Amino acid sequence: MIKHGLQIFACNASRDLACDVSQRLGMRPGQLEISRFSNDNLRVQIQDNVRERDVFVLQSFTEPVSEHIMELLITLDALRSASAQRITAVIPYYSYARSDKKDAPRISITGRLIADMLKTAGADRIITMDLHADQVHGFFSVPVDHLTAVSLIAEHFRNHYDLSNMVAVATDAGGAKRTGRFSEKLGIPMAIIDKRRVSDTAVKQGAVVGEVAGRDVVIFEDEIATAGTLVSSVATLKAAGARSVHAAATHGVLCGPAIERLRDAAKNWKGFEDSRAAMAQLAKTHRLIAMTNAQRWAFDYFSRELGNPFHAAFTADDTGTEKPDPAFFEKVFAFVESEGASKDDIL
Repeated sequence: MIKHGLQIFACNASRDLACDVSQRLGMRPGQLEISRFSNDNLRVQIQDNVRERDVFVLQSFTEPVSEHIMELLITLDALRSASAQRITAVIPYYSYARSDKKDAPRISITGRLIADMLKTAGADRIITMDLHADQVHGFFSVPVDHLTAVSLIAEHFRNHYDLSNMVAVATDAGGAKRTGRFSEKLGIPMAIIDKRRVSDTAVKQGAVVGEVAGRDVVIFEDEIATAGTLVSSVATLKAAGARSVHAAATHGVLCGPAIERLRDAAKNWKGFEDSRAAMAQLAKTHRLIAMTNAQRWAFDYFSRELGNPFHAAFTADDTGTEKPDPAFFEKVFAFVESEGASKDDIL
């Protein structure tokens, strides 16, 4: 009975994920149309009957973030107007979780603002994954299911690495609880790096609290954005005598200078390239956005190597949904094979 009363919709950021979920449930994804007026205003029309239905809307706050937020808000309001019984917003990546405190004068705690907007628009419940800070859960005045990828990533390391000489490292005090849960899952010790954030893209790190000399280090983050923290952490750990450094994250956002930083890091530090394998494994088993973060990273990297801009790899249809350009990816696959790898490594 619940199955027949359930409907799943997706906005443009998470259509593939919605299709995967619907397929597992033996359902057809709900139909909605997202279009634009001539003045660039968004318009959302629900094309299925949702009266008295239990509705789930999937939308990750990926780039372009503001547009994806507006799509979700308008969709929630449209569903409420269409008399849906309960509306659950599924937001795998809640990007504004990083705006969780007032750390400068005259700024907004935007994580709370977006939470209020979601309720006002019509969300009765939220499902999200690995928030940047646990306290963001308290910003919502509706029930929240806060999921985590800790078990999934821990399983990858347990199956592929020798844990006898491994230590989990938190890149700052704020991530200590998250890293602690990760280390408990693996049954390994942990250490913490003293970090000071200088700006949005730059950090300054000091001493390592804990024993990492001669050990294999694993860094587990909720997200990798500009990769400033990750790259500086690797430098700090190598200077402290770490034998190798591996990294994994739930949300591989990889914005701004992240690709260049990680590419340079992979050339300079033995063991760092394993971060790519960890994120690829995570992406293969738990896709969070329309295109997996591992694929975005790989295609961005290869498009730079080929001298083509990343946006050339995709074309958008009338709804704004990205679709791969076959001709471009044939070049990518040829490049991968010329490097002695297989295209299956990035698919």
